[in-house]
Amino acid sequence: MASFTNQATLSYNGLSVASNTVTGQMISPLSVTKTAVEDEYAPGDTVSYVISLVNDGSATYEGLTLSDDLGGYEAGGGTAYPLAYVADSLRYFINGVLQPAPAVTSTAPLTITGISVPAGGDAMLVYETEVTAAAPLTAGSTVVNTASLNGAGLTAPIEAQASIAVQTGPELSIVKSLSPATVAQNGQLTYSFVIQNSGNEEAGAGANIVVSDLFDPVLKDVAVTLNGQPLALSADYSYDQSSGQFATTAGRITVPAATYAQTASTGDWIVSPGEATLTVTGTV
Repeated sequence: MASFTNQATLSYNGLSVASNTVTGQMISPLSVTKTAVEDEYAPGDTVSYVISLVNDGSATYEGLTLSDDLGGYEAGGGTAYPLAYVADSLRYFINGVLQPAPAVTSTAPLTITGISVPAGGDAMLVYETEVTAAAPLTAGSTVVNTASLNGAGLTAPIEAQASIAVQTGPELSIVKSLSPATVAQNGQLTYSFVIQNSGNEEAGAGANIVVSDLFDPVLKDVAVTLNGQPLALSADYSYDQSSGQFATTAGRITVPAATYAQTASTGDWIVSPGEATLTVTGTV
């Protein structure tokens, strides 16, 4: 929608008088909507976008250009893009029929040229993006990107936005190690389990974390610690010394959320996972 103003002048007997100024709105018959197929994102995810162009007018629009800023923001004296266009993913439909894809002349920001929208019809652009390291990861973060359509027949660019929120919650992984790697019979052996949380929320008691293992060979005289603090048999873990079956009590282990730091020069986010370390020591 574009506004316009107008003012008249009345002249008489060598004098002139200005009228009041009137303001109007010019409505384009062409509308643009942008939709993110996915509501949330996580690092490395693929997010698809649909751009819908509807022409309610009696004239065809040709040679239009669509620009998508991919959520770009200033960082390190340049622009950081939390989304990256996936090459060759563009699909172009006119009145629901697949057409040869128009030209992608830039990928950061994304620029698509040569778009047509028939009179009384519609066109649709569908493309994929990948979440980059510049996408914010702290809880409550969003990526908002704006598509702008311009070209012949448009008095002003037409814009449409879509917003996606960062995925919220813990994201856990576990790594097991053994020390020493070679042990004599009746020697002491320690298993260490490092649990990492790359997510933006703590994995608290409600996450019901359980670490279970079947030790072979079976351990005797077991001692268990969590983050260096001793755990108690029955209250904090169970262990069957006849079978070697071990399990922590549900909810006893908690893992803090990751912390995030943004690199000033590139805008990339560095993830430092939260950790919890469980050790089980016994004789074989």
